[in-house]
Amino acid sequence: MTSMQKLYLLVPLAPLFGAIVAGFFGWAIGRRATHWVTIAGMVVCTVASGFVFHDVMVNGNLFNGPVYTWLLSGNTRFEVGFLIDQLTVTMMLVVSFVSLMVHIYTIGYMADDPGYQRFFSYISLFTFSMLMLVMSNNFLQLFFGWEAVGLVSYLLIGFWYTRPTAIYANLKAFLVNRVGDFGFLLGIALVLMYFGTLDYAAVFANAGSLSANTIEIFPGTAWSLMTVICILLFIGAMGKSAQFPLHVWLPDSMEGPTPISALIHAATMVTAGIFMVARMSPLFELSDTALSFVMVIGAITAFFMALIATVQYDIKRVVAYSTLSQLGYMTMALGASAYSAAIFHLFTHAFFKAVLFLGAGSVIIALHHEQDMRKMGGLAKYMPITYVTMLIGALANAGLPPFAGFFSKDTIIEALHASPLAVASFAYPLAMMGVLIGGFYSFRLVFYAFHGKSRFDDPHHPDVKEVEAERAAAGLHDEHGHDGHAHHPPHESPWVVTLPLVLLAIPSVVAGWVIGTFVFGDYFGNSIHVIAAHPAIATLASQFHGVVPMITHGVTTLPFWLALTGAGSAWFLYVVRPELPGVLRRKAGVLVTILMEKYGFDRFNDWFFAGGVRSLGGGLWKGGDVAVIDNIFVNGSARLVGWFAGVVRQLQSGFIYDYAIAMIVGVLLLLTMTIVFL
Repeated sequence: MTSMQKLYLLVPLAPLFGAIVAGFFGWAIGRRATHWVTIAGMVVCTVASGFVFHDVMVNGNLFNGPVYTWLLSGNTRFEVGFLIDQLTVTMMLVVSFVSLMVHIYTIGYMADDPGYQRFFSYISLFTFSMLMLVMSNNFLQLFFGWEAVGLVSYLLIGFWYTRPTAIYANLKAFLVNRVGDFGFLLGIALVLMYFGTLDYAAVFANAGSLSANTIEIFPGTAWSLMTVICILLFIGAMGKSAQFPLHVWLPDSMEGPTPISALIHAATMVTAGIFMVARMSPLFELSDTALSFVMVIGAITAFFMALIATVQYDIKRVVAYSTLSQLGYMTMALGASAYSAAIFHLFTHAFFKAVLFLGAGSVIIALHHEQDMRKMGGLAKYMPITYVTMLIGALANAGLPPFAGFFSKDTIIEALHASPLAVASFAYPLAMMGVLIGGFYSFRLVFYAFHGKSRFDDPHHPDVKEVEAERAAAGLHDEHGHDGHAHHPPHESPWVVTLPLVLLAIPSVVAGWVIGTFVFGDYFGNSIHVIAAHPAIATLASQFHGVVPMITHGVTTLPFWLALTGAGSAWFLYVVRPELPGVLRRKAGVLVTILMEKYGFDRFNDWFFAGGVRSLGGGLWKGGDVAVIDNIFVNGSARLVGWFAGVVRQLQSGFIYDYAIAMIVGVLLLLTMTIVFL
């Protein structure tokens, strides 16, 4: 094993070591040693990822090979192996850096939590799982990492397991992801069935020869094999990357502590599906039907989830629905065969979304764990560092130049416009409208929480009274009280919280400036495959003349003015005329209700799926367990024995002469039978 191969192993094993130490020995070594061990593991992981990145991107050294053979079945090998190429090292660097920032941030956010060591163990294990996923060179290891991030996310979302809402949320995430993973597993099974191997290189090399093959899911109806495989794999991505209609788990994942909200939403679990589709580009390029399906799902998610963000009051849920919308943009890019643009948006989004989540956590700490924006306001003067970093995050999220989100989001929109797929005419207008809404909800958060009159110390403010009325109606109470806010005004968070915010805010500004190399150059080499019939990125590359020309051209285009209009509308409604949002909500009536109810998906799932399963279980209990098993097999057999015993009991009188007569009759019967038959 070469020194570089040892470095490949070090990247995932360093956080795994920290997770094991914190998980099994955290109680013994204490809180301080626990965070030092896990953070040291993440530092090693990040530095090693940097060296691997340099070795691939500068020296051109790629690697694809097994590390360990797990099982040999016939001619099929099930292995643990690494594929180290341009796509892999990009993901490694993003995952390790964002995770390191989250680890440092956790010291301040979870300082008073009794599960301190357990939380550090979980987030290190989560990072290990994601790294194993992105570094895999075969479907077996991909599935291992896929399921591992799902399992650890279950533990993290339900970290505060004494809260019923947290248990409900992590169970919901677990079950919804099982739906997606069932499709994902079927896709992998088809790959093994038709290709006879789970190795990426072998599958991709032979994909073209099987592109004309068909499969009959229903007798008499032939489907393209590649279409079926790609759609099944994408169903897995719909679960992990929270695409409509498997998006319902992600907003509820906010029940977990804020650091894991940032880690799940920014750089790990929800980006796994985007990465997987990009990795499978040699397969997806062979099916326009699958690409069209991907684009439509992404467009629906991007637009309709952005609308929900405009009516949310929970500061974390606003950012969560923003994540859903941004994931929709990445998915649309995948459908347009703009894989490099999708990964570029994943790259830029990781930084500015982590800023928004961690900034929201900083606000929550300052307000004694208050998350409702109606009880915030005027925080900019109390928390200047948090405010500036969140403002940067909002500017990037809205896609305004020269911030990172502008370059990646505009590229995706232009790629949709250049796509030859018929469904692009459906996706493009939804993407444009999403820009308007994105500008609005991004700055609604900033203006509502950080500008205007302070509401956290005013119990008589209409917004605060509305919150209290809602909580009283739901049987909840304000754990902290207004007096607590009045006597202890908010203040800036400690450096372990603000330092990650600053370090993540910097790439939120400048990360987009590498677009020329990242998207339009040969950055990804052969790690991403695009056929000539899907020329969206090639068309845009011919029109790209540099970062500055892109910015100057961008300010003249419709997306810029739509984003600016959204931001201006938020400023007018929440700074100039703060009484208007309440009026508009009352005027909108049923439209606001639809958005507040999240289009009824949660109610439908509770009624149809959860309620259906409960009804089925109740029917099986009453009809199967009670009626058949208890009444027939258990109680029925007991009644049969009792009846037979009652009949036999009639023959047992207890008188000797009855028994003597029975014996004489029996002897006579035996003698008669002997005479007759002999």
